Amino acid sequence: MSDTAISVAPATIRLSDYQPPAWSCTEVELLFDLHEDHVLVTTTSTWSRTGGAADLLLDGCELQTESILMDGDELPVEGAHIGPEQLTLQPAGDLCVLQIVTRLAPQDNTALEGLYRSGSTFCTQMEAEGFRRVTWFTDRPDVLSCYRTTIVADSERYPVLLSNGNLIHSGEAEDGRHFAQWHDPHPKPCYLFALVAGNLARVDDVFTTASGREVSLQIFVDPGNEGRVEHAMASLKRAMAWDEQAFGREYDLDIFMLVAVHAFNMGAMENKGLNIFNAALVLADPKTATDEDYARIEGVVGHEYFHNWSGNRVTCRDWFQLSLKEGFTVYRDQQFSADMGSAAVQRIGDVRGLRERQFPEDAGPGAHPIRPSEYLTIDNFYTSTVYQKGAEVIRMLAALVGEEGFRKGSDLYFERHDGQAVTTVEFVAAMEDANNVDLTEFKAWYDQPGTPQVSARSSWDGENGTWTLQLEQSCDPGAGVAKRPFVIPVRLGLLDASGQDLPLQLEGESEARGTSRVISLTQTRQSWQFTGLAEQPVPSLMRGFSAPVRLTDSLSSEQLAFLATHDSDAFNRYEAMQRLASDALLSAVSAREAQAERPSTEVLSQTFAALLGDRSLDSAVLAEALQLPAEARIGDLSEQVDVDGIHAVSEALNESLARDHTGLLLERYHELGENLGAELGTQPAGRRALRNVCLAYLSRLDEHLPLCIEQLDSAPTMTDERAALMCLSHREGEHQERAMASFKQRWQQEPLVMNKWFEVQALSRRANCADDVRRLAADDAFNPSNPNNLRALYRSFGRNQPRFHGADGEGYRILGDLLVDLDSKNPVLAGRLATLFSPWSRFDEQRQQLMREQLQRLLDLPSVSTNSFEVASKALG
Repeated sequence: MSDTAISVAPATIRLSDYQPPAWSCTEVELLFDLHEDHVLVTTTSTWSRTGGAADLLLDGCELQTESILMDGDELPVEGAHIGPEQLTLQPAGDLCVLQIVTRLAPQDNTALEGLYRSGSTFCTQMEAEGFRRVTWFTDRPDVLSCYRTTIVADSERYPVLLSNGNLIHSGEAEDGRHFAQWHDPHPKPCYLFALVAGNLARVDDVFTTASGREVSLQIFVDPGNEGRVEHAMASLKRAMAWDEQAFGREYDLDIFMLVAVHAFNMGAMENKGLNIFNAALVLADPKTATDEDYARIEGVVGHEYFHNWSGNRVTCRDWFQLSLKEGFTVYRDQQFSADMGSAAVQRIGDVRGLRERQFPEDAGPGAHPIRPSEYLTIDNFYTSTVYQKGAEVIRMLAALVGEEGFRKGSDLYFERHDGQAVTTVEFVAAMEDANNVDLTEFKAWYDQPGTPQVSARSSWDGENGTWTLQLEQSCDPGAGVAKRPFVIPVRLGLLDASGQDLPLQLEGESEARGTSRVISLTQTRQSWQFTGLAEQPVPSLMRGFSAPVRLTDSLSSEQLAFLATHDSDAFNRYEAMQRLASDALLSAVSAREAQAERPSTEVLSQTFAALLGDRSLDSAVLAEALQLPAEARIGDLSEQVDVDGIHAVSEALNESLARDHTGLLLERYHELGENLGAELGTQPAGRRALRNVCLAYLSRLDEHLPLCIEQLDSAPTMTDERAALMCLSHREGEHQERAMASFKQRWQQEPLVMNKWFEVQALSRRANCADDVRRLAADDAFNPSNPNNLRALYRSFGRNQPRFHGADGEGYRILGDLLVDLDSKNPVLAGRLATLFSPWSRFDEQRQQLMREQLQRLLDLPSVSTNSFEVASKALG
């Protein structure tokens, strides 16, 4: 049974109830005695009273307590507990020393929180509340302590013994065992503690900091995988150098370690000096990893390293402030990735992810601000809102105060609060004080949920050469709560008839100030007049997606086509093409429902051809622009999701574009393949991306299936191999069957590659995809206890709109069956996968009922976890 199993509704935790800790812990000494069937943990901690409360309350979860000593006196274990998850002690004075011994069974820990086994390796996951699974402690982020850790284990089975900080001593122990002692001099919350013990191979490197210190870099992997960490190591060194230059942050220990494990609920964890990673985000070579994998590894390695300051040295006061570290650090990793590769492609990917995951979250029953006001379990708030929207809020701050001002603000924030646990209020205050600005109204982004709707109207006064822009904002109040206006930075430009940017001069200004600038929408409705214009301009609004809003305007198809082929802002070229395509699809869905003639797509088709034939454009940006919006995106733009209608018109438009432009698609496909091998880098990756978009279109035509087969059999990289496999996965019959069988035969010994095999089939457009998912769940390569396998199959299937949402409800039953089984084993993962049912109210009545039934199945479990209970109860209202 999960520790979070409940029989009654759990208590709500509220930000308004926050109280500082009554006791602080200055020093923690941990002794881990590791054995095959158990682990003994001896925790010695020093506590001092900081508040008026007499009792020292410690958190625990599923702990077998062997002994408790307070100031040297042994306390009776029985009777000391006031509840299954809390221990109360009553120290006589203002200081006390505790020694607690607990017995753990990591091999039985299927929740993958606290200390557990990943294969034969011991590892930990403490964020958010895993430390209470190891020992009795005040498990909250505002208790900061210095840690000294000793690990004792069998020398042969576990030659590698790691923890936070610097290694201070190691040696042999009795009975073929050995030990290692680690010390972290920097006070940290217990969620940043980490331990790893196993038979691991090590890859070494060195980084010299800006001040001249040499830092030892070590990456630990399963033996045999040493050759796949070159990219992760190079990414780490680039991240360390970038953080010094961009944010003035230098690393602060003598060693930085990174460990790859295969069983991990998250992507990676920023434990101080000892980052633990999902192996999928470390291991890479061109044969087994795609260009997308390479980019993601670089971004996540950077993200976890950047946490050393934005999250570790300055941490969260409480879990309501999670976006303080995650939103800020996501912004930092996005900027890093933009600087390392294509800034335009990075921004397109960031926004696409935001729209596909966070916008629906904002519109659903689980909507919450980036700083939530309440929760049942914090595990459910590692959301796209906290992370991705949180990053967008930081990006808007940077736009408002400027690049130099943002650096000044971040410098002040780190200097003021080094070694502290703080809130988003302190972060915004640092930006205010460093730049002498008032950001009071901007704080609405922190405590108001929802995605603002911004409507734009414009007028042209040819006689006076004046163009007027009027913007109006609104936001669904949600739960009947009215919202105050958001501060929305709008970056814009104006194009003349030749596509050149015009100088921007606002009424009242003596001269133009650049050709791209930011204006701030701070009220419900505002207008701006731009003067000195010789002709009516075409507006380019929200350049770079300057705010996380839904924008509507009155641009015609011809104007969107003009922006797609002329705008100097790469994101807005992409955006204009996506707008053309989404407008065409939405119009076609409406015509289908009304049984009317399908509207013309001539402008879209002409623009498609113009872009595809333009060799001057960046291949990677073009690859993004030419793909039609995902069916889930069209559903998000609809009042009610017409699953079958959206799928039908999307399929028809994709095939129409393929047929109308076959010659050009073939030409570009072959041209882009010339002298393109396995070379890595931004430009080769862009060429592969565009070439595979061409292949995806061509694969819709039977006569070009041989191209897919040829590419699958001869692909020099996993990028090309996966792309061909994806194309063939949508087909019926022998081509699909042979492709899947040959891929499995080739890669069945590579678990990370096999996850791509599961994912591709779960995303297939084949009518019997649901049957495939059930079959794959029983495949000998599928491990139902491995989160990577579960995500690859079930999360991918949940994002396959036409098949997961099949009218017969089989897709819903598949996920429901999984959740019922998974909830007691891994409640964190179960709760996250359960959110796939959250948008049920957006669908037709039949599908609504079918999804509600699966949510109710969770609530009817006799011991449903808090994680699933919170998701299901919120979804059902």
